[in-house]
Order: sequence, then C-alpha cells, then structure tokens
Amino acid sequence: MIIPELPEYLTLLGGAEYKGLIISLFTITAMVSRPFSGKLADKIGRVPVMIFGSTVCLVCSLFYPIVTTLAGFFLLRLVHGFSTGFTPTGTTAYLADIVPAHKRGEAMGLLGTATAVGMAGGPSLGGLIANQFGLDAMFYCSSFLAFISIAILLTTRETLKTKEKFSITHLKIKREDFFEPLVLAPCLVMVLTAFSYGAVFTVIPDFGQFVGIKNKGLLFTFLTVASLVIRLLAGKASDRYGRVPVLRISTFFVLLSMLVIGSSTTSFQLIIGVTLYGFAQGSTSPTLLAWATDLSHHEFKGRGIASLYIFMELGIGLGAFLSGLLYANDSSRFFITFLVCGSLGLLALIYLLVRPRLVKKLI
Repeated sequence: MIIPELPEYLTLLGGAEYKGLIISLFTITAMVSRPFSGKLADKIGRVPVMIFGSTVCLVCSLFYPIVTTLAGFFLLRLVHGFSTGFTPTGTTAYLADIVPAHKRGEAMGLLGTATAVGMAGGPSLGGLIANQFGLDAMFYCSSFLAFISIAILLTTRETLKTKEKFSITHLKIKREDFFEPLVLAPCLVMVLTAFSYGAVFTVIPDFGQFVGIKNKGLLFTFLTVASLVIRLLAGKASDRYGRVPVLRISTFFVLLSMLVIGSSTTSFQLIIGVTLYGFAQGSTSPTLLAWATDLSHHEFKGRGIASLYIFMELGIGLGAFLSGLLYANDSSRFFITFLVCGSLGLLALIYLLVRPRLVKKLI
C-alpha cells in the first residue's frame, strides 16, 4: 500500500536523491533478522513469529505521519524491515507443517496468491487514499490492516509440536543459524532474480510518471495481478514436472521482461513489460520456496526458509540500492538500469541449465 507513494514522500522531505534507500534499508533489517526469525520459528513456534512481524508493521505505519526528518524516515524504514524479516518466515514454516510434500508447490503458490491479492489491491488502494485524503490517511489505513492480521493470528492454532518458552538465549545466534547449506541452489537463483524486484519497486514509480501514468500504484497492480494469475499454475507445475524446469522458464521471463521494461517509451509498453515481470516473479517465488522446503531438514524448516529469505532480501536490497544509483533520477538511464537486471536473470537461467551437469560431476 505505501511503497508506491514513498518516493514522493521522500522527495517532500528533501531526499529525492536517496530513493534507492527506501527499499534497501527495509531489506537490510529484514535480512539481518532472518536468522533470528528462523531460529525462533523452530523453537518457540510459528505463530509468535508471525505476530511479532505484524506488530512491527502496525507500529511503523502509525509513525510515518509523525516523522518530519530524513534521519527519522530512514530509521523508521530500518525498523519496518523487521515485519518482513519475521512474518513470512513464520507463515511459510507454518504452511510447510500442514501441507503434504507432494502438494508443496501448489501450497506455496496459494500462499503467494494470497500475498499477490494484497500486493495487487494495496498499491491501488494506497494511491487512491493518498490522492483523495492525503498520505497520513494512507499510513493509518495500512496500520489498521496490520491490526486485523494480528487479530486473526491470535486465534490461529500453533503447529510446532515441541515448543519452548521464549528465553533470551534464543537470541544467541550460532554460525549454523545464519545459513542452511542444503538450500544453496535455490538461494543463488533467488538472489539473482530478486535484484530485479528491488529495481522495479524503486524505479517503476518514476518510470510510470515519465510515460504519463499518474496513479503510481497502477503499474504494481498489473504486476501483482499477473503474478496472481500464474502462481497456482506454476506451483502445480513444479509439483508435477519439477522445480528446476519451471524455474528455467520463469528466469527466462525475468530476462525478457527487463528488456521490455527498459526499452519502453509509452505507457502501454511499460504495462506489457511490468505484466511480463509479474508472470516471471509469480512463477519464480513459490517454486523457490517449495524447492527450499524440499531440501530443508525436517527439524530446521525455519532455518532453511529463513536462509532463502536472506538471499531474497540481499537481492532486493542490492537491486533497490544499485538501481537507484544507476538511474540517478535521469530518464535516459532507464534502459541501462533494467539491462543490468536482465543480465542477472540470464545468469540465473544459465546456472539452472548447467547445474544438473555440475551435480553429476560431483557425484
């Protein structure tokens, strides 16, 4: 809801040149918090981890209208990252607990569909509220929706069979808590493809204005509706045909969509490119989640999922920060910005094509 409006909000605060930090600061905290959320999800339960993340979202959304300085805004973005660092980890681990392995891709697609519904409606609703009632009303509405999510979670049954009471020792992170080696392959694909996601959410609002699209949330609606349409199909396909074959197709579409977006000169072309990226992203995300869950040890699902999310945040953060530097508020640099994103998508595709041969050689 709030992401499409944050570039303009930052400009009003006098920080137009720092737009790349809007997403990257958020993802830094999300990435740093993943080892903690993964360990806590495996120790004290999935539901408390989800509730904490939603509570952060509620509180931060309430504070945005109060912040009037750049330093305050960037601090708030850092804190807000805890919401993404905790809630998706708990949610994905919870889903893995209740769904059989042969339907895991479909289930991750369904989870992604629910996310896409929020991501599709959020930007449009946020843009509408901001245009009609102002930015403050948009932030308060975001906070209210987070409150509803907490109310739902308070009635949700815990799925972790052996729970421990929270202790300060749970916050002591060992080296093995930072990364699960078993999920290295999906993590590599994730970081290469997530770079495009960070770039899209950082640069597309300005790109949309450049080609004459006034409602900045509209492009994100096309993106997420396309993602919504494809998620369940991609999830089922990965259950039937395998994770890697589906990912080869989706990473090709990452490359194609970045080239289309970067070369767009009209609103129609940009919408086509963003829609193609929605198909790519909607296929890649649930398939990687299912793949990482497949590879994770059953006692450390939270850690395996958290590892994947760490690489997702790393990719998004780098994508947001570097695309902001590449773009530099210069419309003539749109193409080079998205060409870099497409090149990383190509690297992911090449890795998926050669990986089976590398595995055979190692065996």
